[in-house]
Amino acid sequence: MSKVAFLGLGAMGARMAANLVKAGHAVTVWNRSPAATANLTALGATAAPSPRAAAAGADVVITMVADDAASRAVWLDDKTGALAGLDRGAVAIECSTVSPAWAVQLAAAVTATGAGFLEAPVVGTLPQAQDGKLIILGGGERAAFDQAQPALAPLAAAIHHVGPVGRGAVMKLAVNGLLGIQLAAWAEMMGFLAKAGFDGAAALDVLTALPVASPAAAGYARMMQAGDFAVRFPVDLMAKDFRYGTQAADALKADTPVADATLGVLERAREAGHGAENVSALIRLYTGG
Repeated sequence: MSKVAFLGLGAMGARMAANLVKAGHAVTVWNRSPAATANLTALGATAAPSPRAAAAGADVVITMVADDAASRAVWLDDKTGALAGLDRGAVAIECSTVSPAWAVQLAAAVTATGAGFLEAPVVGTLPQAQDGKLIILGGGERAAFDQAQPALAPLAAAIHHVGPVGRGAVMKLAVNGLLGIQLAAWAEMMGFLAKAGFDGAAALDVLTALPVASPAAAGYARMMQAGDFAVRFPVDLMAKDFRYGTQAADALKADTPVADATLGVLERAREAGHGAENVSALIRLYTGG
């Protein structure tokens, strides 16, 4: 078993860290709000006062935070950053959904210390994090990918090596892009059907049985119809992912008009006050709910 530092105990990170403790790893945790460490220490984890302190002596350091800015602060802060605590020969794993450009910058900073680096964004939400059934998209050197396996295995149903650093972030942004595009379209069409007088539940019984409905979209459509906006994947985070995705596409001179339009829908939802709600709240743009 490895000594693992886990940095960032939000809804996803707390569940992931718990699975590492349950798998028998020696886990040290840190969170910006220290109260979030209590459940993990009750399971047997050790709490650290800073990312740097958590990383000291760890074989593996995993980060799960909201965005590029949070990742930069956790790793590179002059006084408390985890980078300064990394041992040569350790592996740093960034599980957050970050921009490809930041993943490349972070990899360079980590490898300059003599540690290995793997970007490992995850596909899945709270139920998959709870059950250790996430899908992990690994980007980095094969040696770092292999070194990370014992720490990633308790978190995942599948772990894919998708290429060098940056490819993991691109693949994750494509995954979330495909999901967000579907959800924006479903919210729009459900609003259209409601205006035409259809009963929402009855319409979904038909639509979700058709090949046009992916399992993920069908599940979110049911949440939309039920008015279930409890957070699994908030609008704010999906909008952030679309911003990173469209910025990456612009850098590659890739044309993404549908993603651009979906980002506009997400920004409308944020402006309407739904940013902290689940992405199922996109339906509220069309129903006035």
